Amino acid sequence: MRCKWFRQCGLFTGSGVVEAGCKSVIGQRLKQSGMHWTTDGADAIVALRCREASSQWEAICNTPHTQTRTA
Repeated sequence: MRCKWFRQCGLFTGSGVVEAGCKSVIGQRLKQSGMHWTTDGADAIVALRCREASSQWEAICNTPHTQTRTA
């Protein structure tokens, strides 16, 4: 990674901010009391939480549905 160049551009290069973001976006939801997750379930909720945190929720809601509804 070109850390020196990124710092010259005024961008942050530390990992602490990323780790804190993961903790707040993902950890708070997955580690609540009494919760047990499958890998597929955790992956799905992580994808939704990341979309919500990145303000891209509308992109998910406006995506055409490709699954068949059940009766």
